[in-house]
Amino acid sequence: MRGFRLGVCVSVMSALSLTAMFSDCGKKPGQDAAPPAAVVNAVTYDTFADGRDGKKYKAVKIGGRTWMAEDLNYQADNSWATEMCEPNGDGGETCSQISRLYDWAAAKTACPAGWRLPDTADWGELVRVTDGDEIAGKKLKSKSGWNNDNDGKSGGGTDDYGFSALPGGYRHFTDGDIRSVGYNGMWWTATESGSGDAYGISMGNNDGYVSGPDNFNKDSGFSVRCVRDE
Repeated sequence: MRGFRLGVCVSVMSALSLTAMFSDCGKKPGQDAAPPAAVVNAVTYDTFADGRDGKKYKAVKIGGRTWMAEDLNYQADNSWATEMCEPNGDGGETCSQISRLYDWAAAKTACPAGWRLPDTADWGELVRVTDGDEIAGKKLKSKSGWNNDNDGKSGGGTDDYGFSALPGGYRHFTDGDIRSVGYNGMWWTATESGSGDAYGISMGNNDGYVSGPDNFNKDSGFSVRCVRDE
């Protein structure tokens, strides 16, 4: 199963690829327990402005924790913009930025004042209150922006909680290529797994899983969601 696992990983990934994205992690005792009943949560957004550049963000409370309802878009050192392009009907393409990718060191300090990079426990609680690892991804993904799955069906989700996860892809740590935009969303956690690695979370267009936490090289570029200090 590729679901959300809070155990300690046996091996550390040294490369990032679509065919070898997930490491073999164990589970903590009780991790197989059934998730709680669905949390009935009418989506109510707050908004706030990042005092550094004035950008405004939506925020949403899910299970007692306030999350940014969109990816961070602060232009820090060691961060890179990602775009999704779609045919515009005139023979060209219309492109729009859907995320900004950060290496782990940048991600650790990129959140606005009063916010922080979530750790694996924060992500674990988010998955728990949104019905567990096998379907939480479906409920957290945005309805649009995701490429179709292998069967030609929409790869998007139902966005039940207003989290609106987008497939910003990732930046490969060896060659700097930005890959998998439209197919995968990858987010850093604040939890370190070794001197050169940290834990990340992922969602894909082919299923409803939230996968991870898994080990990734800190020089990889992932999206960032921040949680409010409360």
